Amino acid sequence: MFRFLTAGESHGPCLTMVVEGLPAGLTIQKSIIDSDLRRRQGGYGRGGRMKIEKDAVRFLSGIRHGKTLGSPVTMQVENLDWVNWEERMNAEPVEAQMEAVSRVRPGHADFTGAMKYGHTDIRNVIERSSSRETASRVAVGGLCRQLLSQFGMSIHSHVLSVVDVGYETPRPITRDAYPEDMWEAVENSPMRCADANLTEKMIERILEAKRHGDTCGGVFEVLALGVPIGLGSYSQWDRRLSSRLGMAMMSIPSVKAMEIGSGFQSSHTTGSQVHDVLRRDEAGHWYHLSNNAGGIEGGISNGEPLVVRVGVKPIPTLAHPLPSVDLSTGENIDQSRYERSDVCVVPAAGVVGEAMMAIVLTEALIEKFGGDSIEEMLRNWRSNA
Repeated sequence: MFRFLTAGESHGPCLTMVVEGLPAGLTIQKSIIDSDLRRRQGGYGRGGRMKIEKDAVRFLSGIRHGKTLGSPVTMQVENLDWVNWEERMNAEPVEAQMEAVSRVRPGHADFTGAMKYGHTDIRNVIERSSSRETASRVAVGGLCRQLLSQFGMSIHSHVLSVVDVGYETPRPITRDAYPEDMWEAVENSPMRCADANLTEKMIERILEAKRHGDTCGGVFEVLALGVPIGLGSYSQWDRRLSSRLGMAMMSIPSVKAMEIGSGFQSSHTTGSQVHDVLRRDEAGHWYHLSNNAGGIEGGISNGEPLVVRVGVKPIPTLAHPLPSVDLSTGENIDQSRYERSDVCVVPAAGVVGEAMMAIVLTEALIEKFGGDSIEEMLRNWRSNA
């Protein structure tokens, strides 16, 4: 069984991840994980924190001489900003009186977290609910990506829109809609958008929001190529690949919507226009004439690219804060609190989406082809081909 846990606060000493269930003998390259961590820190619209942190993973257990042992893998990502917060975030009692955070930011976990856990200082909520935690998931996803690559799978993301700027017509989701040079363009774009003209317009839209002390949401797309037929199951609701992807993507901070394949668009037409016709070629390979299902039918992968589109709301920390309430007094106030923050996180959220896709596929892959070693898993996979 594959599973993982993350721990750590935004301004604590570090983030820690424990990953269990990876097969023994899997070759792991630290550079691949570090590269994903850098990609998460990039994207136009990011804030000052990204200039401080230089995220890199440190292995503490489960890997020896570049290969997994089959035992739990423990990883750590250091928070370089910790030196500026050591007193405020110290685990031991401190003599100095710390100013409590009491002004709620609308749209953040500030209010619900304080109510649920009985905190009078919202700092206790901010530190764990912060998107800083997603660096942990990107590190875990970096491990998973290296397992999936052994089975011919790759995962990519790109930005479709920011606020009202984006592709005028829905992008096709067929196999040939994602050439290799497209991903090169995405990685070279500060918006992680393959269209250079759209990239410029997105940046202009973010700058406009920044001038008004506002933030920007948008939509990103994540897809997995080379996914074999048969991952997931319809036997129980929580074993469906679509259910797992839904939970994974909706767990990303600021995500408010998700669709698989043609999603909401398919609800506005008829069955004859939506369902993907199945064919078999002369070599005996299965394929579909279209991919409106986004690679999943009946909760099971069907061999087509797995395509997920995710809607990200504007982040709730505004340079020109909205009216709110002060929890310490119960009074309505003109402005909520401002924390150092980003203007747009959509490109970075796409990288987190890649990690969550990798995690879900790893769990499903181990479930179907599981073995104690990578060689055993590969034998099981080849025998199913």
